[in-house]
Amino acid sequence: MSDSTVLDDIGPHLRALRAERGLTLADLSETTGISVSTLSRLESGQRKATLELLLPISRAHQVSLDDLVTPHPVADPRVRTRGSHRSGVTTFPLSREPSAIAAFKQVIAASKEVRHPTPGVHDGYEWLYVLSGKLRLVLGPHDLVLVPGEVAEFDTRVPHWFGSADQGRVEYLTLFSKQGERMHVAVSTGGGRK
Repeated sequence: MSDSTVLDDIGPHLRALRAERGLTLADLSETTGISVSTLSRLESGQRKATLELLLPISRAHQVSLDDLVTPHPVADPRVRTRGSHRSGVTTFPLSREPSAIAAFKQVIAASKEVRHPTPGVHDGYEWLYVLSGKLRLVLGPHDLVLVPGEVAEFDTRVPHWFGSADQGRVEYLTLFSKQGERMHVAVSTGGGRK
């Protein structure tokens, strides 16, 4: 990779560095003496990075010029996880780092044994999407059967339980928030909300 390529691709790195420090373009402009419009064009790639621009930015961020222009490696984004098994359910974490919202794929194995609901409660908020099979969801006074493509979301402080509706295999995705934030899913139905 040539030096000019590195300098041409520096915009996103400059923007990320400024955001990490909680600075606005106006804040950085005041510190560096570089106009807001020049900084904005530099971050968007519309202005070529020059030594005259990069030196005051590196001083403002208290990083060396080398750290400012050296491309940072991007880690492999794939999440490689092993499932954990408990009571006939295999859970595959789909998010690598602990965060406000955790994603999982859950598989309920086919079984001849009929499982009886034992609802539980805990803090949080859950969203789920059925991939295959028939998922039985007992939620407070509701006893529902969800089929592939159906979605449910609920406060996990309401007594709830999941199981196979017909002893067959069930696969579903779930997003869980310990803080209790509601998930926001945008869906276009073509004719407005139903």
